[in-house]
Amino acid sequence: MTRILVTGGAGFIGSHVVAALTAAGHRVTVLDSGHPAAHRDPLPSTVAGAPVRRADLRDRAGVQDALTGVDVVVHQAALVGLGVDLDDLPDYVGCNDLATAVLLAAMARADVGRLVLASSMVVYGEGAYSCVEHGPVRPGPRVVTDLTDGRFEPPCPRCGSPLAPEPVGEEAPLDPRSVYAATKVAQEHLTAAWARQTGGAVVALRYHNVYGPGMPRDTPYSGVAAIFRSAVEAGRPPRVFEDGRQRRDFVHVRDVASANLAAVAATGTGTGWRPYNIASGRPATVGEVAARLSATAGGAPPQITGEFRLGDVRHIVACPDRATAELGFRAGIGLAEGIAEFASAPLRS
Repeated sequence: MTRILVTGGAGFIGSHVVAALTAAGHRVTVLDSGHPAAHRDPLPSTVAGAPVRRADLRDRAGVQDALTGVDVVVHQAALVGLGVDLDDLPDYVGCNDLATAVLLAAMARADVGRLVLASSMVVYGEGAYSCVEHGPVRPGPRVVTDLTDGRFEPPCPRCGSPLAPEPVGEEAPLDPRSVYAATKVAQEHLTAAWARQTGGAVVALRYHNVYGPGMPRDTPYSGVAAIFRSAVEAGRPPRVFEDGRQRRDFVHVRDVASANLAAVAATGTGTGWRPYNIASGRPATVGEVAARLSATAGGAPPQITGEFRLGDVRHIVACPDRATAELGFRAGIGLAEGIAEFASAPLRS
């Protein structure tokens, strides 16, 4: 039996992770701050039978106390999404980066040497692309004038030709293009430095677009699937930005929980820092997901708005082969099955 502390374990993904870990026989404790971006109701006293301790990860004494007797930390706590505007920037850095630094320092003092980090596909920026003439290329950030004129596809940075999107692997350069993305890259760098200095083991799970039961309802910090679902529930057509053809990899939250279970086992087999794409390997367009969700729930067809958010990227889909080969993880819930459940599954208030 492994003793595990799950930070953010009362949140959307965290609660599913806790359920998977307890079902596997681990002894789990939850540490959660109850941040209003993720929780509008009071924190529960337990999650899947695991006790919940309320503390902000920036509270050094509270974190140190929570680490007593712990073998592994599964670090899910983070402020996610693009947020409202740059007024959110200090909160993102505080909740994601300062909190992670406090946690790592406390782990070193407590001699806890195993960590699973919830990272994100946003660390890549744009995904992988190839040009017919120049082969693999990395386009620069999209510019406002192109987006305003409806030119959503990034061109080849060398010749301006159209590009073909391809799956991105874990060795791709990191290129954060939003505040949230920058904080996730910083988390990866902090945990890598911690692993080198302590001889600890870190498995960094780069989640792609996670969806499923228990997502928070429509907030600036929600995932796009929850925003679509909230619109359908309210009798409105889902509003799809750009032209709806942007590609993502939607992975069900129970598959993500299974990946965390595998990652906990992997932290006990060595040292060092290693990232993994956690994805289905079956990409879909955002417009396709909106249409499938609305049709399943009996709602109106999506509205393609042509609007955009400057922090968004065009295409980002993953190669999940490393997670399969090294963690034994393979997503098992297909998009049709997952959306059929999600269309009527309970959401967080």
